[in-house]
Amino acid sequence: MTKRKYLATVLIGLMTVSLTLAGCSTSKPVSSDASQKPVSSGAPEIKKEAQTLAKKEGNKLTIAVADNFISMDPHDTNDTLSGSAQATMFEGLLGFDKDMKMIPVLAESYEASADAKVFTFKLRKGVKFHDGTPFNADAAKANFDRVSNPDNKLKRYSLFALIVKTEAVDEYTFRVTLKEPFGAMLNNFAHPAARIISPKALATYGKDVSKHPIGTGPFKFVEWDPSDHLMVEKNPDYWQKGLPKVDGIKFKPVPENGSRVAMLQTGEVDFIYPFPSDQAQAISGKDGIVVENKPSIIARYVAMNTTKKPFNDVRVRQAINYAINKEAFLKVVFRGYGSVLDSIIPPGLQFYSKQTPYAYNLEKAKQLLKEAGYENGFETQIWGANNSTAMKAMEFLQQQLAQVGIKVKVVPMESGTLSSKIWNVKDPKDAEIELYYGGWSSSTGDADWGIRPLLAGESVPPKSYNTAYYTNEKADQLISAGLNTADPEKRKATYAEVQKMIWQDAPWAGLIVEDTLAGRKNYLDGVYLIPDGALSVKEAEIKH
Repeated sequence: MTKRKYLATVLIGLMTVSLTLAGCSTSKPVSSDASQKPVSSGAPEIKKEAQTLAKKEGNKLTIAVADNFISMDPHDTNDTLSGSAQATMFEGLLGFDKDMKMIPVLAESYEASADAKVFTFKLRKGVKFHDGTPFNADAAKANFDRVSNPDNKLKRYSLFALIVKTEAVDEYTFRVTLKEPFGAMLNNFAHPAARIISPKALATYGKDVSKHPIGTGPFKFVEWDPSDHLMVEKNPDYWQKGLPKVDGIKFKPVPENGSRVAMLQTGEVDFIYPFPSDQAQAISGKDGIVVENKPSIIARYVAMNTTKKPFNDVRVRQAINYAINKEAFLKVVFRGYGSVLDSIIPPGLQFYSKQTPYAYNLEKAKQLLKEAGYENGFETQIWGANNSTAMKAMEFLQQQLAQVGIKVKVVPMESGTLSSKIWNVKDPKDAEIELYYGGWSSSTGDADWGIRPLLAGESVPPKSYNTAYYTNEKADQLISAGLNTADPEKRKATYAEVQKMIWQDAPWAGLIVEDTLAGRKNYLDGVYLIPDGALSVKEAEIKH
């Protein structure tokens, strides 16, 4: 079966992702009809006033981000932010463009068998890793053997667990065979976790390869101080002629919103993300700054540890859903830039199915708490990041839940500490987490990766990101059924059923789908955020 015919059958959902880019996020399903216009979220339009070109010395960029990077190993990374930095140094066989349409990268072409079990890639010739070793089928095989081996205990293993055999057919032909058919496997090959690491680096550094990132990308690793900065420099031997156009990039973690904005205003940095939504209108169009918002597939939610009292009672979980005014959350925390989440996955993902929202109803919440034996409420704590927006979100949730007698202690943490607290748990009964404010984007564009890592019983930490420790045998069966068929109609029906089931079980309080907001100096082009919240700097260019 040819690449084109195969994509037309099993990757139709990627169209829904790209469609949302024409406007703001929508809480309504987007059809795969390319003529359909997305519905605006109703957020205020950001000013795009003409300005004199700001001055810039040199040809290097500085980018301020909200959190610290956690890992530079794409096979062992669960956060989109780290993946954005990795994208400067690593590339995969496939990838996504700025509209999340699949594109070949290190593979020039690819084919899938009719049963969606065998995938063959024709690789790009003449590409070298930053250490001078050649990229070829052996390199691809070494990487997929690594990430698909459960003994390596890599965070992205579940994306590639179906791989049963890899073959270097010849120097530039690579083939993968799956245990079972999986219609969305090409999406997984385009995921950031499928980026290729130098086999020499893997052999030399082993588990420490995260500190020595060596790929084929447009930039080469220079240094990484996790608490202060990460630096990359131009790869003069990059295979794509004419790129990169800047000499280097420094990434700086700056958790406080006001500090990031001030650094952009003074020119200390050239680009910041996320841009604080409460300052977007006031700042855009001044000091050579342009603020841009785009719809995304980033879902924000509160996970509840379903193994701990009182969250092991579905009535308590549903009460929390009723006690939170999601429209107010969107307006107060994100200034309206986004839409209310009305399923366990956002509308931009393939096989999204809209659910009946939990309306803001304090009396209903109190009634459910009373039925569960918590008429006077209870005390708990919520974990989350220590950046300004996350803290504002948790404080809002704290105030909302106080109205029904739930006293919430806000516990913000630096990203490395938070990651450690979540991932170092070996046994669910030892998990300290109670409530967790987080976000997720499916970088495959498919429902599977919006559900399985977060809500499958097999995905509890440290295996994956099921911070609710949610287990439902029937839901797990449905998730597996959606994984093991290439029939789009069967997958659609299966995922609709599992979304309804989990929505009613309420291991989360679903909140919003946020817009991406970024600020840049007006001399900077070619830097943008894609719908999963990842940053692309490959085409960055400074105009003088």
